[in-house]
Amino acid sequence: MSAVLSARERMLGRLRAAKPAAPQAVELIDAAIDRHYLARRAQAPLSPRGRIAAMQAALRAAHAQVDCVRGDAWPALLAQRLDAHGARRVLMDTGSAEGQALRAALPAGVEALSFGRPLAQWKGELFDTVDAGFTVARSGIAATGTLVIAPDAATPRTVSLAPPLHICLVYASSLHADLQAAARAERWADGMPANLVLVSGPSKTSDIQQTLAYGAHGPRWLWVLIIDDLSAREGGRP
Repeated sequence: MSAVLSARERMLGRLRAAKPAAPQAVELIDAAIDRHYLARRAQAPLSPRGRIAAMQAALRAAHAQVDCVRGDAWPALLAQRLDAHGARRVLMDTGSAEGQALRAALPAGVEALSFGRPLAQWKGELFDTVDAGFTVARSGIAATGTLVIAPDAATPRTVSLAPPLHICLVYASSLHADLQAAARAERWADGMPANLVLVSGPSKTSDIQQTLAYGAHGPRWLWVLIIDDLSAREGGRP
């Protein structure tokens, strides 16, 4: 016990004797962070196509289903997969361009639902009968396979959280190499949404024996469609 106390006192003594460092200006810290990430990206640069491949690899490693498709092909592909999956009610923003495209492609047995009522009025129906939620990501982070979602009134957080299947569409031209690149390019510091959601795979948890279970606290399945719009944008973001 005396040895432990002695070691503790020596450690506390060094801490008390240490002179407080002068605080650095935020601008200097930001510049140092920028230099760090720029150096990392310079060592392993990712082209726009490389970001697609990295995004796919990271998402698949997290047990998500991911495909890269043309902008005119995804509604029919997704409608077919929803029907094969047995999904009959899909929650989405039916007023968005993507929501309208998917709604038009859905077979007769699959219903498109909008989030047009307060949650309290149809919570039971939502949790018991809605099979899938469809969202459009604001952007993606290739290094970690992360979808950046900005919920709004038409697509609140519930759409990507409550249904057992979350389907997310993300445009290839919106993919960033890493989190720092996303924050800088989208100027998060100038007006970060109050509820920016980062999704990197289906919901998962594990017990004390580290046995993974999916769907305990959110969607059991995550389907991601990367829309290849790079050719139309002359190669995407440099």
